[in-house]
Amino acid sequence: MSVSTEQKQWIKATIPALEQGGEALTTHFYKLMFSKYPVTATFFNPAHQEKGTQPRALANAVLAYAKHIDNPAVLMNAVTLIVNKHVALGVKAEHYPIVGECLLQAMKEVLGAAATPEIIDAWAAAYGQLADILINAEANLYAKQAMSTGGWEGQRAFTIAEKEQESELVTSFYLKPLDGKEIMAFKPGQYITLHLNVNGTTVMRNYSLSDAPNGQHYRISVKREEGGVVSNHLHKHLAVGDTVQLSPPCGEFVLDDSKDPLVLITAGVGLTPAIAMLKAAAGQREIRFIHACKNAAQHSFKNLTEQLSTQHSNITAEYIYENQDGLLNPQTIAKNLPNNAQVYFLGPVGFMGAVKNMLGKLGVPAERQHFEFFGPAQAI
Repeated sequence: MSVSTEQKQWIKATIPALEQGGEALTTHFYKLMFSKYPVTATFFNPAHQEKGTQPRALANAVLAYAKHIDNPAVLMNAVTLIVNKHVALGVKAEHYPIVGECLLQAMKEVLGAAATPEIIDAWAAAYGQLADILINAEANLYAKQAMSTGGWEGQRAFTIAEKEQESELVTSFYLKPLDGKEIMAFKPGQYITLHLNVNGTTVMRNYSLSDAPNGQHYRISVKREEGGVVSNHLHKHLAVGDTVQLSPPCGEFVLDDSKDPLVLITAGVGLTPAIAMLKAAAGQREIRFIHACKNAAQHSFKNLTEQLSTQHSNITAEYIYENQDGLLNPQTIAKNLPNNAQVYFLGPVGFMGAVKNMLGKLGVPAERQHFEFFGPAQAI
């Protein structure tokens, strides 16, 4: 589906309304869609709805699409991120008409008289164009996963082979395929999706893979969140020998394949994908590992990082405990910042915002800064 020049002008005419009330629009959209099509709620984490991060992320995406309607190609990085998240959750072509219907209805109901027939028709065309792009890209990724050695499409049964407590809040789960066959390789930084039944409700959650690829198992390391439905279910109710359903590894936030120095800066459970990167890159390149957490009791994988830094002289590790050292500061980053380093940082949004600000002031180019959100994309 294509968008005419006139329709593009109508799309751009809605930019002021989206800037002012985009979040109200997308909040209403989700309520509408979940009411009319309850099955769609299984694709979303309720916590992100309650906090408003999911509607905010969609509002920002809709606004960005409107602003770049003349040249959507500039949004391809965002499209790739969306494609991976959709494939991880099992979004298919048949879901797009539902979203389109509810989005247009929400526009009519929220924008009121401003939602003229011309604007609604223009947005219908624009949505159709974007849906075609996403559907085709997702179909290609599904096919690629299915054809990969050890790959599959949809869900596959895995057994919890081992549970290991990493700290007072984090437990690792080692997952092996129930059929005993090969498993698909992944790149450090990618994630898998767990499909669970919790108290009669189907839920899906993405978890970063916290071990380097080994061909034998996948490992996820889950923080027990206060009030977290899935994290508490995993910690308290799932045991060794239980079976879970997994979607194949996904994600574009992956370790680069250069030999440049690598700096990994993490806070809290943000270290899980960084541990996979650390193990994979050990012995291959200079690595500076900085981890911040509240205290020693909440420090996961310390023994592993100490072991790796002892085995490999190219690894330097530094830890910051909030109850002893305070917060991460520019001086700590500066002394652990080799020339031409690739810097990966993960943690709470506020932490990532602070790190990004410090890296900018230290002169690290944007193309050498890499970060990912564990939930919907947010401004940092």
